[in-house]
Amino acid sequence: MKKISVIPKKKFEIFIHIISWLFVFTIPLILEDRDNVFYWDKYLKHLVVLVSYCIIFYVNCFVFIPRYWIHKKTAKFIGANILFLGLLTLGIYLYQDTFFPPPPHIKLSYIPLSHQISFHLRHLLPMTFVVALSMVIRMSQQWYSMKDKLIEIENEKTEAELKNLKNQLNPHFLLNTLNNIYALISFNTNKAQEAVQELSKLLRYVLYENQSPYVPLQKELDFINNYVSLMRIRVSKSVNVNLKLEEGPKDIQISPLLFISLIENAFKHGISPTEVSFINISIQGNGDGSVRCEIKNSNYPKSITDKSGSGIGLEQVHRRLELLYPGKYNWHHGVSFDGQTYLSVLTIYTE
Repeated sequence: MKKISVIPKKKFEIFIHIISWLFVFTIPLILEDRDNVFYWDKYLKHLVVLVSYCIIFYVNCFVFIPRYWIHKKTAKFIGANILFLGLLTLGIYLYQDTFFPPPPHIKLSYIPLSHQISFHLRHLLPMTFVVALSMVIRMSQQWYSMKDKLIEIENEKTEAELKNLKNQLNPHFLLNTLNNIYALISFNTNKAQEAVQELSKLLRYVLYENQSPYVPLQKELDFINNYVSLMRIRVSKSVNVNLKLEEGPKDIQISPLLFISLIENAFKHGISPTEVSFINISIQGNGDGSVRCEIKNSNYPKSITDKSGSGIGLEQVHRRLELLYPGKYNWHHGVSFDGQTYLSVLTIYTE
């Protein structure tokens, strides 16, 4: 898959800030009547107001909101802003009066008090709006940051749980396989040696491929084929084992070792030492990206005193499916009405 380069989030935010402030600073130029002469001194006189908006925005974003508002120190937040905005309006007043003084015939002392109050209010109102805007933007960033952290924590929790399930599965699988080889040693050492060789192939897959979250379906099918070959060495001729594996499209990826517990369950509960038994296993990859695993076997459930296997296989399968493919699988399993057969049909939608 071709990797698409994207602008890092931090750089993109800086770019948006620069564009936004450039727009704010050019508004007076855009709104200027082209029929009249543009006066730079008039623009510079009001430029300090726009600069003050910028200062208010970032002081609130990086100082007042993180230090006071986020920590629910509302009184300090309001007090700091009142003092800060008051100093800024005073600074604007002094700046404009110093560098752009009124005509000589107008004395500052003769400027009515109502005019001075109106001056401050005229600047305080938009400044207050800038404070509110900075709060909205900063708190939105805070909310998204917390959301990302919660998602990250949830993903780490899921990954840890999956890793724990895999760590349980490996000893569980190995225990069952060693039990099979142990049973072979007592009556057929040649088959036991052959089984050890097959086991080495299986362990190689479990140790290396199982570390990846997903593997090609064909590798999983090869593993299942080796496992069934190992099990066939142990079972008697009265057990009919049919295996049908179809990879389908080459690009299907599947989580490793999902089906092995179902197959183990079939060999554990589908074989009778005295009666004719059967196990039919069919796994098929489809064009829509789904993988269908159907296992049908004769039903000879083990007694409560039978301790072969840990009995956690099917629970692990269900939990892993919920973590890896939530809402993207169907699993129907159970014993027939007459109690003679057990059927498990699992369909996983990988896309």
